[in-house]
Amino acid sequence: MRDYIDHKPMAKLKIVVLGTRGFPNVQGGVEEHCRNLYPRLVKRGCDVVVLTRKPYVDPNLATYEDVHLIPLSCPKNKFLEAFTHTFLGIFFAKKMHPDLIHVHAVGPALFIPVARFLGLKVVMTNHGPDYQRKKWNKLAKMSLKLGERLGSRWANAIICISESIAEAIRKEYNREVTVIPNGVTIPEVLQTDDTLRKYGLQKGKYILAVGRLVPEKGFHDLMDAFNYFQPPKYQFLNDGWKLAIVGSADHEDQYSLDLKEKARKNCDIVLTGFLAGKSLSELYSHAGLFVLPSYHEGLPIVLLEAMIYGLSCIASDIPANRNVELSENRFFKVGDPEALAITMKEFVGKPTNENERRKQIDTIAEKFDWEKIAEKTLKVFTDAIGGKK
Repeated sequence: MRDYIDHKPMAKLKIVVLGTRGFPNVQGGVEEHCRNLYPRLVKRGCDVVVLTRKPYVDPNLATYEDVHLIPLSCPKNKFLEAFTHTFLGIFFAKKMHPDLIHVHAVGPALFIPVARFLGLKVVMTNHGPDYQRKKWNKLAKMSLKLGERLGSRWANAIICISESIAEAIRKEYNREVTVIPNGVTIPEVLQTDDTLRKYGLQKGKYILAVGRLVPEKGFHDLMDAFNYFQPPKYQFLNDGWKLAIVGSADHEDQYSLDLKEKARKNCDIVLTGFLAGKSLSELYSHAGLFVLPSYHEGLPIVLLEAMIYGLSCIASDIPANRNVELSENRFFKVGDPEALAITMKEFVGKPTNENERRKQIDTIAEKFDWEKIAEKTLKVFTDAIGGKK
């Protein structure tokens, strides 16, 4: 590690990254964003060091696709870990003499003024107003809001992942921002079904949802909507359909325990825990319907992933989800299980036809292309440090 700190590449743009737990195989939208972005920046001549959080990553994994990974200790605590890790990480980054640091999310942005006082240049990516998430108490929400304010005022440049986030930052802080969305890659649709058989699922006969088991993802509404149409009152889900929710809780709490209890009461609800790689790809490849019932998103990577597989998708009508191109009848009122159930009933058993599927895939691939995203991000970096290549 010390050898790397002392190493000072002459020609490359040197970037240190804070604000992510790490990657690969760590759940979260920011984590997926970083996993896809930084290898592409390395290919464009950047030297990228990601300071990861030791409790979440393999400490023996030093690189990922030529991105350097350095784990730093921090408490595994939803209220303290981001703040502690970022504060320590800024001083660690200072020793590396980077051209700039790239900070993700409004919580870690709380310490951007510290980085600026140390003479570091900073680009901030705002993934959304995290203080609106239900899991935070009043003090945490105040801290996150302060992080947004300090980051927006002190960062050399600001990236927002959606136009709705950008509009709010422009209005409240009078800052110029660059909108660069999350991206998606065209996957291979798998024919294998090992994961389906493991969880008792049939091809085309399960509703899929993906995300952390936290209140803002709305999985309690999804379970209630699924239960609403169970026999004996209703029969249309009685021919083998199940609900599969992929994800886990970073920090087990009463909410995640309540979801597991609900699932235990209905054998047609399957909680798989966190999945990645081939296992997750199999579930995307064969789902009959994808549902995103979130109360809060920045720009939903899981919805983009489902759409790039050509799946029939429905989503809550929050602004972030409306940034993704779905027809109006595929949105349902957020927080309303009955409205969700009615929308589910409309689309269950009605997969996209080949023309719809092809158009959906082409539209998402064009609008949310990681190669274009990497190019735009690199331009923000070079502009932020005064045009240095």
